[in-house]
Amino acid sequence: MANDDLKDFDQNSLGGRVRRYVRVSTAVGGLAARLAGERLLGIEIDRGRHAADLRMALGGLKGPLMKVAQIMATVPDVLPTEYVMELGQLQSNAPSMGWSFVKRRMATELGPNWQDRFACFDRHAVAAASLGQVHKATAAEHPDLPLAAKLQYPDMQSAVEADLRQLKLVFGAYRRYDPSIDPSEIQLEIGSRLREELDYQLEARHTDLFRYMLADEPNVHVPEVVSNLSTKRLLILTWLEGRPLLDFREASQEQRDALALNMFRAWWVPFYRFGVIHGDPHLGNYTVREDLSVNLLDYGCVRVFPTKFVGGVVDLYRALETDDWDLAVHAYETWGFKDLSREIIEVLNLWAQFLYGPLLDDRRRPIHVAYNSDIDPSATVYGREVAAKVHSRLRELGSVAPPREFVFMDRAAIGLAGVFLHLGAKINWHRLFNELIHDLDMEVLQQRQTEALVAAGVTLP
Repeated sequence: MANDDLKDFDQNSLGGRVRRYVRVSTAVGGLAARLAGERLLGIEIDRGRHAADLRMALGGLKGPLMKVAQIMATVPDVLPTEYVMELGQLQSNAPSMGWSFVKRRMATELGPNWQDRFACFDRHAVAAASLGQVHKATAAEHPDLPLAAKLQYPDMQSAVEADLRQLKLVFGAYRRYDPSIDPSEIQLEIGSRLREELDYQLEARHTDLFRYMLADEPNVHVPEVVSNLSTKRLLILTWLEGRPLLDFREASQEQRDALALNMFRAWWVPFYRFGVIHGDPHLGNYTVREDLSVNLLDYGCVRVFPTKFVGGVVDLYRALETDDWDLAVHAYETWGFKDLSREIIEVLNLWAQFLYGPLLDDRRRPIHVAYNSDIDPSATVYGREVAAKVHSRLRELGSVAPPREFVFMDRAAIGLAGVFLHLGAKINWHRLFNELIHDLDMEVLQQRQTEALVAAGVTLP
């Protein structure tokens, strides 16, 4: 089969979508029936084993359903603990595809003599995720420079379109069941970001964008793209050596606080200085060096915001700080909320006060004041009680449609809070935040963002 034929197979097609529907039905159908039997018929199942089976099924399927499972594992109080623990492993410990796949993908992208371009290419993946897996390698022309080769799984365009179609049906059914949240914009945002994640050339530009934005941050490291070996479905980056964050849970309080500070700046300097966010802060997307500096990895899920959105984030902070109702309303309207009653704004403020709480409290403290070092943070769900209260009130008051920008902004905020909980970090979050926004000027922010995007060849979504 010629290279062009192999690449055509990766395009979105009716046949590919049909194959995906069959695979999903086969892999998940029996597991879903077992869970339904427990709920409806009282048939007892071993939840731990069932959760492990579900993780393996979704890991084998790859694609968006696996990524949605990752997200569900972090949503407050959606899943039992057994499922949170198993699905959380999909973030950094998913099953990888074998050497036959690797050879086909590499030949498709670089030609049949692709191995001549590498001094070394490990047969076994060092990491596997929802849309691709990573191998360690070295290029023939630079055998002393370690590289990370990210290979996209086959037929992912068809898988994405098929899964998004099924997710649309799920959202529709959920909307009929619970009309308190209109998920239309959320669905559009997830679809846009997932389609972007298939384009490794775009991810290469996103990587360059973060190298530009974080150039003055000595404690945050971004890999460099090896352009002459990268394609739309193969991304070659310089390898950044580091250890998992969980290795540092038993470090001293001072060390854990320093690591949390570096993580804070890795995510929020790009947002408040350039209006850009890394939207996927799960444990597999960063590693830690011995000096506690951070390697920030995987730029498939990046969100570039209109600068007015950043202004709205700061406006809401000021509104909560000064109890300024009109400024809070202005912030929500800036973001795109429409037809908000006073009662719904009060409910939105409940969630805002939870998210902004650590930033409003001028003292050294954990990210969550109820944090107890004797409790395993991985077994708790950050924001569970507040989210349940907000949801309950919205069911009473009527529907609200969150703007699409909130999907990955909220995910980043909650995901990072989970990191800080894992670390048991105690920091003055108020001062960190105010250092970032004290000189915020919207015109300067717009100019800075434009210059960064032009430098990296990235456009606004």
